[in-house]
Amino acid sequence: MLSDTRATATYDLRRARPGDLDGARSVILDTLYRDLGYGYSPAWHADVIDLDGHYLRDPRQALFVAVHDGEVVATTAVRAAAPKSPPHPEWLVSRYHPDRTAQLFRVYVRPGHRRHGLARRLVALATDFVAAAPDYDVLYLHTDARSPGADDFWRSVAVEVHDARDGDPAHFQTVHFEVPLPGGRR
Repeated sequence: MLSDTRATATYDLRRARPGDLDGARSVILDTLYRDLGYGYSPAWHADVIDLDGHYLRDPRQALFVAVHDGEVVATTAVRAAAPKSPPHPEWLVSRYHPDRTAQLFRVYVRPGHRRHGLARRLVALATDFVAAAPDYDVLYLHTDARSPGADDFWRSVAVEVHDARDGDPAHFQTVHFEVPLPGGRR
């Protein structure tokens, strides 16, 4: 069963509450603009504007946060969604049933709070959430390997499904992963 609160050092890791949403949105938008460099795109980031509708009101989806001294400093989200954007190979998209696939999104940690295990612990909360849901078969994610530390981090908690990197720094350097679920599910 999912534990709603886990503490590490002086961090409170939990499922997001309505009062956490502005702080979570700030972490996400700062990451999109400052760390990833491409900013907000309505086609890819509609959930960021409506965190409540996407993650608090939909029982198949969830947003997890790490809070330090009353401030949200890290996020992780689970959405009921098969991969579709940015454009992925058709064989990869067809691998995932849209009703049976959970996808990890928004695994972001503010720079001053990195290297404290927050992403790993938030991913564990997300994995517990997905594992407790009988209608999910797989927990999928993709990452842009240009993000510092992303490739090494995901390889430590997930299994690579497809490396779509093409070496052109102007393109996304996407690597696709699955997080193992208990009970033999992918």
